[in-house]
Amino acid sequence: MLVMAAPQATALSTTSEQPGLFGSHETMSRQLYAFKKWNSALNRIKEDLEKDPVPTAVCRKTRDQKCYQQAWQDLLAFLKDKPADRQIAEINILINKAPYITDIINWGVPDYWASLRQFFKKDGDCEDYAIAKYISLKELGFDADLMRIVVVQDTNLDVPHAILVVSLNGTRLILDNQISYVVKEKAVLHYRPFYSINENAWWLHRM
Repeated sequence: MLVMAAPQATALSTTSEQPGLFGSHETMSRQLYAFKKWNSALNRIKEDLEKDPVPTAVCRKTRDQKCYQQAWQDLLAFLKDKPADRQIAEINILINKAPYITDIINWGVPDYWASLRQFFKKDGDCEDYAIAKYISLKELGFDADLMRIVVVQDTNLDVPHAILVVSLNGTRLILDNQISYVVKEKAVLHYRPFYSINENAWWLHRM
């Protein structure tokens, strides 16, 4: 289960002049020290990308019996020179194929932000899909400042949720494990943003 926790608003510094996500008023800060789960995941991901692939004997297999990490690496190689919109769509499709598993089952804690390697081995829940997509697109050359992991309240289900938002040519695109295809921000009406984050900053959202 995703826990919606963010620092107090007093830690924030500058306000964006652009419209906020999902019609919110957003305030930005570059002080990321309080986001321990996110910082820990980034550190583990950095280590993961420097390691050899997960051994075939222990990695989770795709339907065609290919190691999930190898399937990911093959897709990155295939997409390297493809248009950005296709890269986004294909990454969203691949990551969404992973089964949804709660943090309690996977890690024995209510909320854990998994690294890419951990996601390949054990699947994950909403923020893990978003993180995997974020790192995948970054590996393809996307600017981190054009991407955010967004923690929202799903007003249809009345539960917290996490998605990835990518800005492409001035349009915000939603990559969501609950939606099989990439959609534009304006097409999603049932999310109320709480906070969003990338490697360089975080934003507090108020409706």
